[in-house]
Amino acid sequence: MDITIVFIYFFGLIFVGSRSFKIVKGVDSFFVADRRATYLFVVGSLFATIIGGSSTIGMAGLGYRQGLVGSWWLLVGAIGLFFLGLFLAEKVRGYSLYTLPEILEVQYGPEVKLFASGLIVIAWTGIIAGQIVAAGKILEVILKAPPSLLMIITAFVFIIYTLLGGQHSVVRTDTIQSMIIIIAILSSIPLCLGKVGGVFLMREALGGDYFSFPVNQYFSWKSLATYLFLVGSTYLVGPDIYSRLFCSKDEKIAKRATITVALGLIPFAFIITMIGMAARVLFPQISPEASFPTMINHLFPIGLNGLVIAALLSAMMSSADTCLLTTSTILSVDIIKPLLKPVIEDRKLLLLSRIFIVLIGIFSLFIALTLKGVISSLLLGYTVYTSGLVFPILLGFFRHRLNLNRGGAILAMVAGGGLALIGKLLGLSDFGLYGFFLSGIILIAGSRFFQFMKIR
Repeated sequence: MDITIVFIYFFGLIFVGSRSFKIVKGVDSFFVADRRATYLFVVGSLFATIIGGSSTIGMAGLGYRQGLVGSWWLLVGAIGLFFLGLFLAEKVRGYSLYTLPEILEVQYGPEVKLFASGLIVIAWTGIIAGQIVAAGKILEVILKAPPSLLMIITAFVFIIYTLLGGQHSVVRTDTIQSMIIIIAILSSIPLCLGKVGGVFLMREALGGDYFSFPVNQYFSWKSLATYLFLVGSTYLVGPDIYSRLFCSKDEKIAKRATITVALGLIPFAFIITMIGMAARVLFPQISPEASFPTMINHLFPIGLNGLVIAALLSAMMSSADTCLLTTSTILSVDIIKPLLKPVIEDRKLLLLSRIFIVLIGIFSLFIALTLKGVISSLLLGYTVYTSGLVFPILLGFFRHRLNLNRGGAILAMVAGGGLALIGKLLGLSDFGLYGFFLSGIILIAGSRFFQFMKIR
């Protein structure tokens, strides 16, 4: 029965995508849902996008390994999102653009947009891979099939419905998925705590250090700083987050929806982490990232089990579809379109975007099959992105006041993103944090240098 529920869910997503295919009339429909998304749709889509593989499978795994401090993975996102809503959301929506790199074009010029687009495509491919890995780990619990095959099935489904309906499909499926996710997670925690005998007995079984917060022996202040800057800043300046704001009907909806989701993430950060901690008590021999699916498989009755599995799949796929569409849009609108002469017509641009959805989806699947770790895949994307782009984008809103220019921005992206990527390839995790701050320093110093040399 559980397997039947999961496959009905898959077909339902494809059905929504096919219905949305009829709504898509042009690039505004496909890329930004005609900029008509209401408060409910923006909140639903934003929440579902964020509660993805990192915030369910990955964060429950962090709770399993590290304890309550694992909640920081999502808490830093809530902090970044709150400041985005408070200070920048209305400004971002006011640009009425399609992609985040187009904001950089307004701030610095087309050359900077091209550099940023390339960096985002590389980074966000890793993010999509992380969601595919997470979905494979969930399905493995109930289907007992090879994880590689399950990743291929999952990737096929979200590629198809994203390909068909674009942003109209994504916004609608995400809103449905967010409701399923909320119900599933809220119903999971009492079952988990009841099985371990409550919080006090869980504390006795795990030891007090597992409940230490904000740091403990498994998670240092340095780790917290890494999360805050390399993960949290992607919520403050993130292409998938900004794509939701571009879809909003107006600036006020963009601001209200962003703040609402930021505040709503806080309780879910602790709930998901405690599910992983409960799994540590009941199943001490499993792998950390199998904790959430294992709890579901053993605690929930048949039928409800399948519904919760579908909810977890919703979390993965709602993040994957948004990232996939965002990446393909950036690749087609910001990289390929400027290179084509004469200007490409909308019909061909849509076709090009759909082709890139397939190609990026397949390449992300290849990365997922290679890395096979949720957090490792996500950190690869987050580190490269934040180290190269956060400072140029964020400070770009105040470009004239800070006297920043395109030369400094390009230099900052190359130095910060390059250092982080080299560090990841060599296994030097600290390089991501160094690259992040190096990017900010070079942005300001480089702009001063190019200004002094009279190079704009």
